[in-house]
Amino acid sequence: MIIPDGSGHADSPPLKTPNCIGTHQGIAVATLPRMVRAIKKGVSEQPTNSLERAARIRLLLMDCDGVLTDGTVFFLPSPDGAIAETKGFDCHDGIALRWARQADIETGIITGRGGLAVQQRAKSSDMRYLVEGRTDKLASFEEILTDSGLCSEQVAYVGDDITDLPLLKRVGLAVGPANSRPEVREVAHWITPSSGGRGAIRDVIELLLKAQGRWEEITARYDI
Repeated sequence: MIIPDGSGHADSPPLKTPNCIGTHQGIAVATLPRMVRAIKKGVSEQPTNSLERAARIRLLLMDCDGVLTDGTVFFLPSPDGAIAETKGFDCHDGIALRWARQADIETGIITGRGGLAVQQRAKSSDMRYLVEGRTDKLASFEEILTDSGLCSEQVAYVGDDITDLPLLKRVGLAVGPANSRPEVREVAHWITPSSGGRGAIRDVIELLLKAQGRWEEITARYDI
């Protein structure tokens, strides 16, 4: 597990709660359906089940390729013949990742690939977790659960391919971007309107903030 240097909270304590299944930020789970109904008007495109799951989430994990990016990898040649690999990221996702952190929702990446571009994205987004170059994503997930002190029900994961299925089947909120493979669509609790690298993570974070009653805090900053 790699926590980006300079993230500002590499030594953060575990995200423990008194009862990781029974409460969410002091709200009894039994009250969540009523809270969700109260805010559903603002996110009417989401199934109620997804909203109830989103209300419990304190950690948002995601794949990189096909989720934070559209899956394209750029190989850039240099004059000395070396090849540099890079990726493109979405600005709408970037600001939403900042909003999540400000709302006390931690974030992280678990990816089979890595590189400087991914590290910079994690660092600039103030992510707590970055796991690179490990194809056994479930083992990485278990390590993160132990470190965070959270239950799987309090974690959301966004993945687009069959390598993400073990995690999608374990978490409290399983999300696939619009470009997800059919196998992912079969198990996901929600499919985002946007594709990976085109605002999918923004969609997820807006869902979390609305389900947790934090969206108005964000929009108030922009006189909406």
